[in-house]
Amino acid sequence: MTYEEIVSKVRESLKDIDLSGAPEHAAFQFNITGEGEGAFYVEVSDGKINVEPYEYFDRDILVYTTAEDLIDVVEGRNDIINANLSGKITAEGDLRKAEFLKNLGKAKTVAEPEKKAPVKKAPAKKPAAKKSTAKKAPAKKATKK
Repeated sequence: MTYEEIVSKVRESLKDIDLSGAPEHAAFQFNITGEGEGAFYVEVSDGKINVEPYEYFDRDILVYTTAEDLIDVVEGRNDIINANLSGKITAEGDLRKAEFLKNLGKAKTVAEPEKKAPVKKAPAKKPAAKKSTAKKAPAKKATKK
């Protein structure tokens, strides 16, 4: 995989990410080692995500990894915590902002709310007339005078 393909794949994977819980601003630089070697950054700012093929000198976190390990995280086959614990990824910097990275592979897209069909009300039933339990007096017969 080439450097350009890596940046493009990360950009595509993160384009629909839900940023509702993201910090107000965070910048992560990824230094790729081995195949596709190079540096690029992921910046979260004002509810938007930006992935660019440049170094970010005022970054919050610097991540070292291979392209394969990063793609595994971005596509959800591994998570950043397990990758870090197993030594596949190393990070340095303001790790308090790493919460965003923790959810990379679990990114939820912001979906349009479902349009619900209008609820049809059943026609109202008229209450049944109650039958009187009182006995009716027999009608009086008319008498002649």
